[in-house]
Amino acid sequence: MNAMLQPVKPWYYIQHGEGRPLVLLHGIGMSHHAWLPVIDQLAAQGRRVIAFDIAGFGCSAPVPNRSRVGIARLARELQHNLALLGIHEPVDIAGNSLGGRIALEVAQQGGARSVVAISPPGLWPALFPPPIMLASFAVIRFVPQLFPGLTHGLLKKDVLRTWLLKIPMAAQGKNISADDTIDIIRRFTRSRGFWPTALGFTRVTDTSGIRVPCTIAYGQQDLLLPPMARRRRHLPKHTEWLEPLGWGHVPMWDDPDGVARLILNHTA
Repeated sequence: MNAMLQPVKPWYYIQHGEGRPLVLLHGIGMSHHAWLPVIDQLAAQGRRVIAFDIAGFGCSAPVPNRSRVGIARLARELQHNLALLGIHEPVDIAGNSLGGRIALEVAQQGGARSVVAISPPGLWPALFPPPIMLASFAVIRFVPQLFPGLTHGLLKKDVLRTWLLKIPMAAQGKNISADDTIDIIRRFTRSRGFWPTALGFTRVTDTSGIRVPCTIAYGQQDLLLPPMARRRRHLPKHTEWLEPLGWGHVPMWDDPDGVARLILNHTA
């Protein structure tokens, strides 16, 4: 691989279990922590589960000197990081939001054995993302910085936490503890790669190279990406399209058993 495409530092990751590799990729502003509700279930089924922090998020350094980081670049970096772990063959990848979009791109590049993309962005018909997505990003990034005490106080109330998290994250925000939610928001506001990655979001326009099993799942309570932002036009004809009940944009807290089952069934 061209040295210019190699990350300055390897991506941070955790891994559980043994067996055929299963890669997990989180959404924008988050980290491998988003997968903690399901990792043990996945590893218990004979899988080597590797959950990365994508460049610029969690404990991974951002891509240097970039005002915009494209999805294709992140997909290539993921494959480079897998090679550092001694994994050179195509792997099963499950991604949520940004992670799902990267998973599709890795499959397009020939690096995936199968893909499960949960709430992937980029299937909108317009040139730009839906306004509700951009507005939600701005609120989550800036309001906690301007009003940290008020934000923390609101997040400690189950009813208010559920309401505040309904659009950007979970349909059942009360399932996420107040402390975990505050930690998630803190990571979100401090992510060094947030805007370069958000500005690098592109529409899915070509998936002709995806020949492997491909599963797309959008929760029926995913308010961040409404139905108008979920067009199937450019997906491979063999794609399996699912719309699970009760799932929000980040459903690992809404239904950990269902998410684990979906991934295991479609990466078998």
